[in-house]
Amino acid sequence: MADRKTAQPTMDDVAARAGVSQMTVSRVMSGKGYISEKVRDRVHAAALEIGYVQNRLARGLRSEETPLVAVVLPTLGNTVFTEVLSGITDALTAQSFRPVFGLTEYSEEREYELVRDLLSWRPSGILLAGLEHSAATRRAIASSRVRVAEIMDIDGAPISTAFGFSQISAGQVTAKHMLAKGHRKFVYVGSQGGSDLRAGKRLEGFRQTLREAGAALMSEVVSQQPSSMIEGRRMTAEILSRSDRPDAIYYSNDDLAAGGIMHCFAQGVSIPDDIAMAGFNGLPYLDALPIKLTTIKSPRYEIGRQAGQFLAMPAKKDGKTTPQLIDLGFELSVGQTC
Repeated sequence: MADRKTAQPTMDDVAARAGVSQMTVSRVMSGKGYISEKVRDRVHAAALEIGYVQNRLARGLRSEETPLVAVVLPTLGNTVFTEVLSGITDALTAQSFRPVFGLTEYSEEREYELVRDLLSWRPSGILLAGLEHSAATRRAIASSRVRVAEIMDIDGAPISTAFGFSQISAGQVTAKHMLAKGHRKFVYVGSQGGSDLRAGKRLEGFRQTLREAGAALMSEVVSQQPSSMIEGRRMTAEILSRSDRPDAIYYSNDDLAAGGIMHCFAQGVSIPDDIAMAGFNGLPYLDALPIKLTTIKSPRYEIGRQAGQFLAMPAKKDGKTTPQLIDLGFELSVGQTC
């Protein structure tokens, strides 16, 4: 078997691990020819175990280096990641690179599938959101020896270089501000079934700060649906219909908070006298709301731009980089809602 420190796993390595011929592995990977389900599963399991990624360009190119950079993002459902993608694209285009991207919709399994497929085209670099990835994803990246950038988070250990800010600190700063305004009874509103790990880290920081201050997080209302103003409005209506109402609502993002604002205006609920609110992201459309939202502004475009610049840099001869966290910070934007 190939030495993983000096060579990428090959079809021969997969064949040896699965106990089949190289031709069988080739047929499984190409999807051509009949192969029994049992053998196919054994080959895929062997490839997963050793981190093998098919090279679709091997027959057509003398060099495996391409001007492509793989970008794997959670969603384009709001402007958060579209701004990140703009920064990435601007930085890569300036260096004659081209991004190819896929969306995970916050699924760890989907992230692995995308990483595996995109790496098969032998990109010059790969960009991932967050720092938490499956063992299979990490093995595939390690065996490819491709340059890696992670974005939007620095609370953890990066594969290589991460560009972002502390999500935990963002939650802590928001909680401290709301506590300073005299609020003591809180409800958290989230979406995506809690699968957004960075929102979870903000909630962790928020909880911790409330606990230390002796305040109460009364409940966590998390929708299974994607984030939207509609979901924010619906959940806010549900919370405010309870007999034991909170003093304040902490929303996982601005979309949900904007929906909460619209519900309160429609129902004559006074903000912040009857209910205080805070969001996260600092999205441009907030300026169109009838009241300024208290939120955290994140440097989305700059995160994408710096990550893109990093991936476009010439790789070191040994392919190694020292893991590092690049903290681009955030800003508490105090509005009229809290």
